[in-house]
Amino acid sequence: MSDFISPGWSIYITIMTLVGIAACLWLLFSQRKIAVVHGKDGAVVEDTGHVWDGDLRELNNPLPRWWMLMFFFSCLFALGYLYVFPGLGSSPGSFGYTTKGELKKSMITANAELKPVYDKYMAMTIEQVAADPQAKVMGQRLFLNHCAQCHGSDAGGGKGFPNLTDHDWLYGGEPENILQTINLGRGGVMPAFPQRSATDLVNVATYVRSLSGQPTDGFKVALGMAVFKESCVACHGVDAKGNQLLGAPNLTDKIWLYGGSQATIVETLKKGRQGMMPAQEHVLSPEKIHLLAAFVWGLSNHPSQRPDK
Repeated sequence: MSDFISPGWSIYITIMTLVGIAACLWLLFSQRKIAVVHGKDGAVVEDTGHVWDGDLRELNNPLPRWWMLMFFFSCLFALGYLYVFPGLGSSPGSFGYTTKGELKKSMITANAELKPVYDKYMAMTIEQVAADPQAKVMGQRLFLNHCAQCHGSDAGGGKGFPNLTDHDWLYGGEPENILQTINLGRGGVMPAFPQRSATDLVNVATYVRSLSGQPTDGFKVALGMAVFKESCVACHGVDAKGNQLLGAPNLTDKIWLYGGSQATIVETLKKGRQGMMPAQEHVLSPEKIHLLAAFVWGLSNHPSQRPDK
């Protein structure tokens, strides 16, 4: 509870927590004794007058002492816990305990136990690790835990998330490129062109679709080509085959990250696109990243699937 967006929330949570415990203690002590109730004739009334099921009476007795002590010590335990561990707003607690710190310790312990295995694979190239059956299983588990949420359990991707099983790479598919992508992440930006008229956007979309052999209007293609050369070649290149240094996709194949329909391409031109691949260098150890990179590289580099085979 230490990542509040403003100090005010931390103060609010602290006050509400302490007021809640104080209210419990007040309720406890206010009920520690029950005033003796006398009837009209002066006799002591032994019950409250509430009767259920014919003979089940609610007696007018104080709360049991053992119950009150248990309640009291529960409140003291709560105060002690909040002093030792984080719970009062942004207070870190006297022990400085954090779940993040515990996770880091457990990761260090696990990595130490697996060090002999990791050392074996760190001494191997990505290609060699990808060919090792045990390493493939380990890499797959890492992928399912850290990558499948976006790229899918089969690594086939989805709208806005690249397919990792083909040979189409935005930033390059060589082992060093994949390692850099996993370590540092990627931030792809397709700028928006709201200043362009709707006609220009349609013409450019028509031209782009023609690059991958889709049926289009020849007149619009010619008009769109002129706009493309003016506004798009800086990233996608004169031949529209993209630029892996920038993460600009190849527009001449039939692989689309967001879809290749006319309406989708017009939307991309009009509103732009932003893709984010989160960095993993502070999440995974170098050994795990090495295994993960080998697994990803191996997805599109089976001997029977290599383009040169």
